[in-house]
Amino acid sequence: MAEIETTVLSLGAQADGIAEADGETIYVPYVLPGERVRIAREEGGRASLSKVLEPSPERVSPPCSHFARCGGCALQHMAPAAYAVWKGEQVAVALKARGIETEVAPLVAAPPRRRRRATFALTRTKKSVTAGYYARGSHDIVLLSECPLVVPEIERFIPRLGELIQPGLSRRTRASVLVTSTLKGLDVAVTGGKPLDGPLRADLGGHAQAADVARLSWDGEIVAERRTPEIDLSGLRVTLPVGGFLQPTQEGEAALIALVRAGVGEARRVVDLFAGCGTFSASLAGAAAVHAVEGEKPALAVLERAVRTHGPGLGLKPLTIEARDLARRPLLAEELNKFEAIVIDPPRAGALAQAEEIAKSKVPVVASVSCNPATFARDARALLDGGYLLERVTPVDQFLWSAHVELVGIFRRG
Repeated sequence: MAEIETTVLSLGAQADGIAEADGETIYVPYVLPGERVRIAREEGGRASLSKVLEPSPERVSPPCSHFARCGGCALQHMAPAAYAVWKGEQVAVALKARGIETEVAPLVAAPPRRRRRATFALTRTKKSVTAGYYARGSHDIVLLSECPLVVPEIERFIPRLGELIQPGLSRRTRASVLVTSTLKGLDVAVTGGKPLDGPLRADLGGHAQAADVARLSWDGEIVAERRTPEIDLSGLRVTLPVGGFLQPTQEGEAALIALVRAGVGEARRVVDLFAGCGTFSASLAGAAAVHAVEGEKPALAVLERAVRTHGPGLGLKPLTIEARDLARRPLLAEELNKFEAIVIDPPRAGALAQAEEIAKSKVPVVASVSCNPATFARDARALLDGGYLLERVTPVDQFLWSAHVELVGIFRRG
């Protein structure tokens, strides 16, 4: 298709540049607002970048040699200051769409090489195994030689991933491999490989020993556990469940905890909704009685075991747990009213039903953590309509160079 020249007007929510040609809106990756570019139009209102004719002053050299081939990052070419402003604007735009006007605090950013978990794609070829990330908009896997997102121990291990799980791969399968850096070494969780049987289990166990990984699991089943993969949650050592949720960076986790603790303040009875393994519960239990509610029973089981084993030595206040699917059966207002503060950290889909019950409650303060500004804004609207005031919103960047941004909002009963 013929190439055209155009000017980039702005960046969209997915970090693609927005331009216009012949009355049509076109989305172009790897560009910046104000740039004059030459593009090749594709189907569906999309285009690929052919050349930057007039670069933005905010354009910088990307730190990774795979950028624009690998689909893992979208904004390595954007200067840090402009990037931080853009991420904050994404939060403000989502709030404004729900009629919410509030000041958005400056972005709290995590530095490069701090992601302690990443998911890689692996496939087997005639001669070797390809391990990397998917190319943008493609099922092609980009073979990685570096990744400035992840902690050094994961980056060093990328070339060994194929060697580790090669026995469980076929040329007809694509495996997804979640690698997490823990206190006891790397935890590797594989899905999508060959069906697990006795010979494959034995073979993988030998490879896990040779690679010195802490744990290797296959489609949710532990194949080898040489050391228990533990994480530190505010001094509480918790065993990470297979595939269990974990904040991507320690710095981001610390920022979220600090914001939540500041919002909760002197509350002495706190309920932690969508508590997971206890990221916020463990921190808050140093000064308050905490009730942790979570639908994933393995996450609650490891939290309960950690509290029973280590809690007395840490001087924690009572930390109780409840297994409950909050999407299907949210805590009701009368159940919430016995607490002085609510912490809620739902999945990307948000928690509208739970937010509506919170809106009916009399709880003085709500600390809401979200990885999706759009669903945060939707749920926030319910709280505001119920009489809460949105005191402040702080974006936190744990997904560096991507369009994703997390945030913490503090609500107080008006």
